[in-house]
Amino acid sequence: MNGNFNDSINYISKLSLDKIVNATKVLGSYYWSKITGNPTHGGLPISIAFEPTTSCNLSCPECPSGLRSFTRPIGMLADNVFQKTIDELAPTLTYLTFYFQGEPYLNPQFLEMVSYASQKKIYTATSTNAHYLDDEKAKLTVQSGLDRLIISIDGTTQETYEQYRVGGKLEKVIEGTKNILKWKRALNSSRPHVIFQFLVVKPNEHQIEDVKLLAKNLGVDKVVFKTAQIYDYENGSELLTTIDKYARYKLLPDGTFAIKNKLDNHCWKMWQSCVITWDGSVVPCCFDKDAHHQLGDLKTMTFKQVWQSVPYRQFRGALIKSRKEIDICKNCTEGTKVFQ
Repeated sequence: MNGNFNDSINYISKLSLDKIVNATKVLGSYYWSKITGNPTHGGLPISIAFEPTTSCNLSCPECPSGLRSFTRPIGMLADNVFQKTIDELAPTLTYLTFYFQGEPYLNPQFLEMVSYASQKKIYTATSTNAHYLDDEKAKLTVQSGLDRLIISIDGTTQETYEQYRVGGKLEKVIEGTKNILKWKRALNSSRPHVIFQFLVVKPNEHQIEDVKLLAKNLGVDKVVFKTAQIYDYENGSELLTTIDKYARYKLLPDGTFAIKNKLDNHCWKMWQSCVITWDGSVVPCCFDKDAHHQLGDLKTMTFKQVWQSVPYRQFRGALIKSRKEIDICKNCTEGTKVFQ
């Protein structure tokens, strides 16, 4: 693999004194809150995620968007909400993810938003199933200044791939990847940093070495292996991998399963990041798929008002007191674990 060093240099190049000072404040606030039990916060988020849309073309079995199982409506992120928030946070924000639920490329304004954030010197990333990366979209993606492109490829044969990416075509993923890499060369661009993300489940665990070889042959910069979140994991699932390294869950003596990690009463994500849904609601993290914990509305509030609001302080306080009592934390690994 290559490009990892260039990606690191690219990220560092976007830092500023204000961003470093803010990150220091966030880190200090986090550790002070852990020590004292008082949920204080002295800065603004280091990273945020915007949801371009909840719409998706696939039907993945553990995805609320793919299953169409949301209680919240499907929609597209409005450009005015996005620009207002970016204008407010640009001086201190270092990392922006264009993804929560849905397929980002289904939002017609997606790449325009990427360009806007890139011009503000914010590191931008997205995750895609790569079915819309035709030649024109691939060129526009490279021209947008997108810094990181995560391509979901959960199998190296169509038979395996479609067992999780239901309705998907592996040939489209490979074609889209080739288009991106072609335009990177044609435009002499080191961006985006292209990553193959492989969600390890039982049907595809035998292709781990195969996807590494495929990435190498195509010229992809990096491969990461992601542990799978299973919603009803207690009684097992046909998706649970047999490879312990890539499993979030452990088998108990009574034959049921439990999450491996201990739910400590702290979470770095609650201090350094948040998620903004397509309709402008701010939720604490990516585990709140249905936006049950809405902490503010950016259509009527500034981001700073939301971030420092009573509901946000109360949520952080509840987490410090007893994280296991918060529903979205019960199936959480405190940030999705990714293995290279």
